[in-house]
Amino acid sequence: MTGPGRNSEVAAHQGQRSGYVALAGRPNVGKSTLMNAILGHKLSIVSAKPQTTRQRICGIKTHARGQVVYVDTPGIHRVGKKALNRYMNRVARASLVDVDLVLLLVEAERWTAQDEAVASTLLALGSPVFLVVNKVDRIRDKSELLAYLDKHARGGRFERVLLVSALKGDGLEALEKAVNDALPFSQPFYDEDQLTDRSERFLAAELVREQLMERLHKEIPYALTVEIEAFERTPKLLRIGAVIWVERESQKKIVIGKRGEALKQAASRARVALEGFFGEKVFLETWVRVSRNWSDDDRLLRKLGYDELK
Repeated sequence: MTGPGRNSEVAAHQGQRSGYVALAGRPNVGKSTLMNAILGHKLSIVSAKPQTTRQRICGIKTHARGQVVYVDTPGIHRVGKKALNRYMNRVARASLVDVDLVLLLVEAERWTAQDEAVASTLLALGSPVFLVVNKVDRIRDKSELLAYLDKHARGGRFERVLLVSALKGDGLEALEKAVNDALPFSQPFYDEDQLTDRSERFLAAELVREQLMERLHKEIPYALTVEIEAFERTPKLLRIGAVIWVERESQKKIVIGKRGEALKQAASRARVALEGFFGEKVFLETWVRVSRNWSDDDRLLRKLGYDELK
């Protein structure tokens, strides 16, 4: 993952540093929230539910000192029960190859067997690893935090240990400085106004899925995906047609809701989010369709856009 236009000699003369930085960790530790906070822009969707992030997405931060390409990855699972889970594990692991730095996110005062497994995997890769302890704003007794750090960060196995609150923005300035200082001298890889490597269709699908994740309960959010069937700009508005795929007829009824109210509310919130993101008026149409067991079928996953090469 070297990116276009790398020229170390010129960049060294200019004093610019650029590189790829992977955000890694178990599901639901705040990777997407952290990337959004660093970028100062909502890019990765966020939900209280684990496994919200399913695909790799790059967030590009360009500044006077260079450029950092943050790679938000799905949480690494210990067991992949379905094809979708196995796909997310493969994407997460593939995203860690050839990066310049890895940020391992964990929650303050919580270190699970899964955290330890992820840490062991990352440290074996050979890239520098910073331990980033998130949600430190929740800890009132700092002696407890010190004991936590002494237990899990001792021995110098991590290059740096940094404390942040992605939600409140605490510690982000120090984190960004540490990240920038760890990167190689290099010219930027992308144009300075580019925010991500993902298409507008992909981002639109994610924003629609986010609203469904927030409003549906139990297994339904994990049994659906969103495909953008139409994306057309006119002089007056942006027309988006989104297909919501589920695995059962019973799930379709839940997504639509009584007299269509559940889908209507989610679509209304999604339209507002789309307008905020794209900065233009949006006309959103949604349909709910059934594709039986799509999440456990590798062929259907590829058809629905789950491509590891993207």
